[in-house]
Order: sequence, then structure tokens, then C-alpha cells
Amino acid sequence: MLLNDRVCVITGAASARGIGKATARLFASHGARVAVLDLDAGQAEAAARDIGPGHIGLACNVTDRAACSTAAEEIIGRLGRIDVLVNNAGITQPLKIMEIGPENYDAVTDVNLRGTLYMSQAVIPAMRGQGSGAIVCMSSVSAQRGGGIFGGPHYSAAKGGVLGLAKAMARELGPDGVRVNSVTPGLIQTDITGGKLTPELKVEIAKGIPLGRLGVADDVANACLFLASDLSTYITGAVIDVNGGMLIH
Repeated sequence: MLLNDRVCVITGAASARGIGKATARLFASHGARVAVLDLDAGQAEAAARDIGPGHIGLACNVTDRAACSTAAEEIIGRLGRIDVLVNNAGITQPLKIMEIGPENYDAVTDVNLRGTLYMSQAVIPAMRGQGSGAIVCMSSVSAQRGGGIFGGPHYSAAKGGVLGLAKAMARELGPDGVRVNSVTPGLIQTDITGGKLTPELKVEIAKGIPLGRLGVADDVANACLFLASDLSTYITGAVIDVNGGMLIH
């Protein structure tokens, strides 16, 4: 098993069809003890129970630095250490450039970018102290191609910021034995996109994807597993595309 006895923290992981939950389930199947973080404590705890025994669920608003630190401290207190962080929590809004108001910009950048910073800051001291760790940051193909199908320009900007932040962290934390990499999913069928994807739209979108299908949460989870495990011990500051060829560069 690739993550035997490692403690893995995944933010935004309570949604039933989400990337975070799929990643948590996959990590658990590879021997990890998983801490599921989400806004609602009850949903986080239910997700942890659903994954199996030995996992925990905690409430955490990643835009609150103190809440991130508190969550990290509780995880260490209950599970002993933190080996992996997957910064998965994120939100999107389908707005055009002139529709973006201050409240829209703040909401999207706070969760996607500020949340990645704060949760990373919360776990870095523990990782530095043990001389090892892996952080996986969730960006998006929209950051690379200048917009997606459902995310507005502020979402692209936030996810572009995640790429820059992850690379800077990788450079700074490498000497401490901590690796930081990013995943850039394409259009993935999750609870966020589910209500917007009609059968007709799925067919139309798939025409522009060389592999001929839309992605599923497990596709992204597999990339996270690679970056979290010893299969990628000499990889840091990298960006792994999971988009079926929607963007080839």
C-alpha cells in the first residue's frame, strides 16, 4: 500500500461526488489515516465514517487562519502527525468579467487561494519538524487556458495564483524535505458541475477532448495519490494535468 500508516489531511472532502471524497477514499484504501475537513462538522464526520474506521472528520473554514491551525493541532493530537495535505477546498462562480463584484472576487479568491495558503501554513511546522511531507494543491485547467466552462475570470485568477503559490512553496520547503505539487483538473463530473451538465452538453464538450470523455473524481484522486506517495519522491514544483487532453501544452 502506497500510504501505509500515513496521516493525510484533505480539505473540502465531505461532498459525496467530490474530488476530495474520492481522494480520501483512495488514500484510505492505500493504508492512510485520513482527516476529512469541511465547513460542516457533521458532514465531515459522516464522510470519515463512510470511508471506514480510524479516520476523522473536522469542521474547518480554510479562509480562517486560526481555524486551520486549530484543525492541524487537533489532527496531530488525535492521529500523531501529518504527512500529506491535499488543498482541495474550492468554489467557483460562472460570471463574466463585468459581472464580477467585490463580494464575488473576495469569495472565490478567499477559498481557493487564501485557503490554500492558510492550510499549508498550518501543517508546514509539523512537516518541517519531521523532515518530510507532501502538499498537493488543487488548481484548474482554467488557470492555464484562460477560463473554463463554468468558472469566471476571477476563478481562473485564483487558480493561477494557486500554481504560483505552490511553486514558491516547493522552492522554499524543498530543503526541509517537504514536496509541493499541483494538479490541474479539466472538466470533472462532480456535485459542483452535475446540475449544469446536460446530456447534450456532455456530448458537445467531449468532442473537444482527445480521450473522448469527461473526467470523474477518481481520475483526479489517482493523480493526488501519485503526488502524495513515494512514487514521486523526486518531484516537487510540478503541475500534473488531468484533463483528457483538453489542453495540451
